Amino acid sequence: MSTAPALDIRPADLADPRVIRLLEDHLDDMFATSPAESVHALDVSGLSVPEVTLWTIGEGDDLLGCVALKQLDPAHGELKSMRTDAAARGRGLGARLLEYVLAEAKRRGYARLSLETGSEAFFRPARTLYAKYGFVECPPFADYALDPNSVFMTLELS
Repeated sequence: MSTAPALDIRPADLADPRVIRLLEDHLDDMFATSPAESVHALDVSGLSVPEVTLWTIGEGDDLLGCVALKQLDPAHGELKSMRTDAAARGRGLGARLLEYVLAEAKRRGYARLSLETGSEAFFRPARTLYAKYGFVECPPFADYALDPNSVFMTLELS
């Protein structure tokens, strides 16, 4: 009897073609569902800066998703690049990634974690997941501006 490989969350290798494909798929979806001026997803160069950490979730050699955490200031982080591969959706991977980032944000001592996501129906599952974990809508933060295509959410960390 064989068992399936365990899920593994680890720092992403931004040179790995599987990571690049996952990020390209993410950007393709963002541009397909939102006007270009409302797409705030980061490409590989945006994820390569020191204030951003990207992790992937995988099973064996398969990368199934990713999530990033950006430090806005020593007490405030931003959730970025949350993605589950289309073929792996419905398995609870988004929740696993979100729990991982919440734990990391607390470990870093952040008092607050914020995010920007789309207002379109495509993003409803993400907004529902964030609300389930206590995120509430808030005004734009950091360098964001009001945008009818964006929903801003935040969570006070204890």
